[in-house]
Amino acid sequence: ERERVEPCFHVLLIFRGAFSVVRRCVKVLSGQEYAAKIINTKKLSTRDHQKLDREARICRLLKHSNIGSIISEEGHHYLIFDLVTGGELFEDIVAREYYSEADASHCIQQILEAVLHCHQMGVVHRDLKPENLLLASKSKGAAVKLADFGLAIEVEGDQQAWFGFAGTPGYLSPEVLRKDPYGKAVDLWACGVILYILLVGYPPFWDEDQHRLYQQIKAGAYDFPSPEWDTVTPEAKDLINKMLTINPSKRITAAEALKHPWISHRSTVASCMHRQETVECLKKFNARRKLKVSLYKAVRSSSGSCI
Repeated sequence: ERERVEPCFHVLLIFRGAFSVVRRCVKVLSGQEYAAKIINTKKLSTRDHQKLDREARICRLLKHSNIGSIISEEGHHYLIFDLVTGGELFEDIVAREYYSEADASHCIQQILEAVLHCHQMGVVHRDLKPENLLLASKSKGAAVKLADFGLAIEVEGDQQAWFGFAGTPGYLSPEVLRKDPYGKAVDLWACGVILYILLVGYPPFWDEDQHRLYQQIKAGAYDFPSPEWDTVTPEAKDLINKMLTINPSKRITAAEALKHPWISHRSTVASCMHRQETVECLKKFNARRKLKVSLYKAVRSSSGSCI
């Protein structure tokens, strides 16, 4: 039988949105901490209800150490996730005393393992980006977790279809921008963008003008400029090239990427040199993206269209 949420959890407010609140809660019997997203379903449109049901269904489907589990209750809709307390991966990196190419390899390995599990379960995340890469705890070596499955979709096998325009500008794949049928490969493109940033602290595609940014992405117009890329191994660049392949049918898969020498033979292939310049660039990158996220949230909140 389903337990009622109210008598089973003690709760503490973390965040309040237009239609929902996120609370830190403790299960009374076990003392286990969770994050509960509580949605007022009376304020949701039919489309919002459908999105909420899809997110809950997908999160129930995904049972993996790098992805938050979920329990839902009726009435007000309660989505109860594992509580992650380590903050964003990218913020943790800039606080480290030492960060190397080998560390970047370990980071992307964990991300790829979570993506592979999603794909094996028929789920495409569609919004992989730094804000959705969290650490399970503040402990050294804490696991990376994927967050926010609000845009995730379910696919059958290697299904390709037009599922709509969804994602974050700098991480969108060429096929989405062309409005072509797409599938799991969009997540690998985003992983390529993330890996590029992990290595040098700035993105492969960048322009203040969104139209020009999209033109860059559709053309696959990125490079490895000197001097920052001079100290990156050829194997790391090779993996990025395989992820940022314009043709999705030729793009590397998550399973293939995990077998790439730069990941599978990290100890002998990836450089262990400290990348101070990467850390400095990443600090600036973090500041810019957080400002954009704050502005975006302010706009959404004022429009009353967020969940």
